[in-house]
Amino acid sequence: MFRQFFGLREQPFGVTPDPRYLYLGGQHREVLASLYYGLEANRGFLAMVAKPGMGKTTLLFHLLEKFRNRAQTAFIFQTQCTSREFMRFLLAELGIEHEGQDLVRMHEDFNRCLLREAQAGRRVIVVIDEAQNLAPSVLETVRLLSDFETPRAKLLQIILSGQPELAEKLASPSLRQLHQRVASISGLNPLTVQETSAYIAHRLRVAGYQGDGVFSAGAVSRIAELSEGIPRNINNLCFHALSLACALKKKTIDMAVVEEVARDLDIRRLLPDRTSTSNSTESTPGFDFDEAAAIDISEAYLRRHDSGMGEAEEEHRRSARAGQRNRQQEPATMPSPDEARAYVKSVIRMLKNEPASGS
Repeated sequence: MFRQFFGLREQPFGVTPDPRYLYLGGQHREVLASLYYGLEANRGFLAMVAKPGMGKTTLLFHLLEKFRNRAQTAFIFQTQCTSREFMRFLLAELGIEHEGQDLVRMHEDFNRCLLREAQAGRRVIVVIDEAQNLAPSVLETVRLLSDFETPRAKLLQIILSGQPELAEKLASPSLRQLHQRVASISGLNPLTVQETSAYIAHRLRVAGYQGDGVFSAGAVSRIAELSEGIPRNINNLCFHALSLACALKKKTIDMAVVEEVARDLDIRRLLPDRTSTSNSTESTPGFDFDEAAAIDISEAYLRRHDSGMGEAEEEHRRSARAGQRNRQQEPATMPSPDEARAYVKSVIRMLKNEPASGS
């Protein structure tokens, strides 16, 4: 394992949303502050939208950690569900025992929980991750949860987190009432090259690395390009780069290592080869006729023919073409290059418009 080779306490580029490894760049700090102040001000609904792999879940865990001692929290992951299933998941996350499928009873149990927590001076925060997967009917159920309130304060804070499809759903006319209740929508953009460098250095530092930079400037730039600035992709590239560098006994990861890792991770190399190896000239149904190739072949033939033609043959061809003009019923013995090209194109049009016969 590369941990000993690079002097690391633990693996720095894991796939779990560990809040310790959260990189708070400028944009992440802004989103975190927006969500935090929204919860503090009892704004009700908040939303965060970003592409997959941008670290939304890690950011939310970090946020909830700040409210651990003064709020009851629920983190909902199962979003491909019905309204009844959603309420059962929610009650289970809040530690509320419930039997049966009665939605009215589930709402009553949930309301009692909210009142109990409010009397104890604690808020209730519900985070719904991958919220873009929620059906419109379930999103309507979520909206109705916001009706649990007192004349002075909201009893429930809800954070909807999801991919860009969530923004599309919220913008639809059928969910206008839910959209109106969302107090703020925050977004995360891909990391820049400079942020990618800081992100990698941060994770190495948290994992216990104390030496000089493991990744060269060129390697970092290439990782930023290959990953498109998405943290999950950066983690994957860095993990494999560390593994390969350890195998090669290289203390510094350069661009050559990153390029080899990129080739190994390129899934396109596993796709079947679609290049045809058949030399058969038989016509079959579904034959993909290559017009450009056919014209190239005809022109090559004509060039070869013209280059080997003597003066007598050239004179014969001119005479034959003159005779054709005088005798319309009698075809010329040798077509000109332009006539040959026109003929080939007419055959191509016929092949494209009429399927090949089985004979």
